[in-house]
Amino acid sequence: MKKFLLWFTPGLILGILIILGGGKVIEKTSTNEYCMSCHIHPEADNSWKRSVHYETKSGFRVGCAECHLPPKGDGYLWAKATTGLRDLWAYWTKDSASFDWNEKGRLENARIHTYESSCIKCHENLFPAELSKEGEDAHLYYKQTKKTPDLHCINCHLNAGHYIEGYTHGSNKTFGTISSAPKEIFTESAKVNEFESFTELITNSSVSFNMVAIPGGKFRMGSSPNEPFRREDEGPVREVEISPFFMAEVEVTWDEYLAFYAQTSAEGRSTDTEGIRSKKGAETDAISGATPPYGQPDQGWGMGQRPAISFTYHAAETYCRWLSQVTGKTYRLPTEAEWEYACRAGTETPYFFPGDPNKFEKTGLKAKLSKNDTTVINSYIIYKGNSPSKTQTSERVRPNPFGLKNMLGNVAEFCSDWYQSDAYSQYPDGIITDPSGPETGEEHVIRGGSFLDMAGRLRSAARGYTRTDEWLKTDPQIPKSIWWYSDCFHVGFRVVCEFDEKTGNR
Repeated sequence: MKKFLLWFTPGLILGILIILGGGKVIEKTSTNEYCMSCHIHPEADNSWKRSVHYETKSGFRVGCAECHLPPKGDGYLWAKATTGLRDLWAYWTKDSASFDWNEKGRLENARIHTYESSCIKCHENLFPAELSKEGEDAHLYYKQTKKTPDLHCINCHLNAGHYIEGYTHGSNKTFGTISSAPKEIFTESAKVNEFESFTELITNSSVSFNMVAIPGGKFRMGSSPNEPFRREDEGPVREVEISPFFMAEVEVTWDEYLAFYAQTSAEGRSTDTEGIRSKKGAETDAISGATPPYGQPDQGWGMGQRPAISFTYHAAETYCRWLSQVTGKTYRLPTEAEWEYACRAGTETPYFFPGDPNKFEKTGLKAKLSKNDTTVINSYIIYKGNSPSKTQTSERVRPNPFGLKNMLGNVAEFCSDWYQSDAYSQYPDGIITDPSGPETGEEHVIRGGSFLDMAGRLRSAARGYTRTDEWLKTDPQIPKSIWWYSDCFHVGFRVVCEFDEKTGNR
């Protein structure tokens, strides 16, 4: 017995010391100070100190580990070990100054490093007494659909752990109401008597934008089988003839879209604030504008001359109907054929500028790390290789041969066509004149790629399409909004104006 105790007692003491010491090590390496010794990112620390998790009503200060590790007993030690090893490797082998912190703060990335189980551990009661009716509806939606992939607490509460300037969740009833310095208010739209580029004036606003005259012609729509990064829906190549039309120099900006929003929205009720009258003197049918958005549609990136984003295809179409009404012209979304014809601007190569998609794809990856890439693509395109993970204004890029900017990159653009992967093969043989796509469908074509895409997806022939259900996943409203996407921040649109009797074609 003495021999047993002689061996057992020191072992017991050693075990207790290891357990206690291990606990101290875990506690020490879970402090904010320890985390920030590797995560050298002052903005993360500053934004945390400005968040609701820093100065809480209860007085408890939520730290790094409370959000970025799961609760203890829920895979905590494994997550801590793997996260620690990954962070140490990055600390030893990478330069923190080279990281794109804006990109890492985007929802799709933040979701990976924030544990929903940790949110629920602290917020057990999702229906506290002080919760608003809107909050109750949102949390009820979450409870009913919480097993939906990618539906996470931070979809609506992205700024809970790190403060985001201008961030809003819930109904944004003040959206679009910020006043600015008085400017000239246009009382008449532009007069167009000839087929030449012009500047459109939006009546009852101070907003104007440039429209470019696109001459008619023939082109080869689609891409050949040997084009790098080609997909099956880009063929077969078809001979297409396009009639003359006008196209906006840039995507519809926030200034332009907010003119529409201000003149048509009133908590979703139809209004006729424009005071527009027809030639016979009777009031025209009022355009029913968008309801207030849920959250901050511009993502805090800024409005002004940045391309407008976050609205649905329905909203874009309604904008075109309204613009036609206030200007007396025929505005609409471009057909897919018109869009590609205008983008190519007489070229037949993958881009409207010289370059190999394979090379641009590789240099783009390098640019993402070094930000020193100076290839030609940076002169014409805002894409993942040179974008700070957000939209940009048009002065950053050069125009294509027709004088259009941002046809590729920045934001993808709605087209009027229904999307079908085999749409080109359904057209009749021979030269096709002004095709408008399939007669029916479920989703619409988008073109041009965005700031989220690498060079291979930004070719003139590359096609995309809307994903309505996926882009409304976070929206807790019942029914979901027909005006605003809750999960799509990379798509906008540009308008075309028909060259018809309303614009001098006689």
